[in-house]
Amino acid sequence: MSSLQGYIDRRVLLVLQDGRAIVGVLAGFDQKSNIVVSDCRERVYSLDEGVDEIPLGLYLVKGDMIALIGEIDDAIDQAVDPSTIRAEPITPIRY
Repeated sequence: MSSLQGYIDRRVLLVLQDGRAIVGVLAGFDQKSNIVVSDCRERVYSLDEGVDEIPLGLYLVKGDMIALIGEIDDAIDQAVDPSTIRAEPITPIRY
C-alpha cells in the first residue's frame, strides 16, 4: 500500500477488472486500496474510431476492481494523437 504514496498528485492510468481504462490525478487511497482520482477521464478504445475520452470528474474506484495502476508520462501522453490509435476494447476479467 505504501507504494501508492509516490503516485499522489501524479497522473495515473487505472485498468479495471471490467475492462475500463481510467486516467486522472491520484488524489488519495486507503488501506483497502480504494482510489480517489481527480480530473478523471475514461478512455474508450475502438478499432474504427480511435480513442474517445469521456470526462468523469472526481471518481472513486473500489480497490477490488483495480487490475493495474501505472504512472503516465505527460510528455509522451500529450505527444500522441488519440484519434490515430486503433485498438480493441479491453475485455473484462472472468473468473
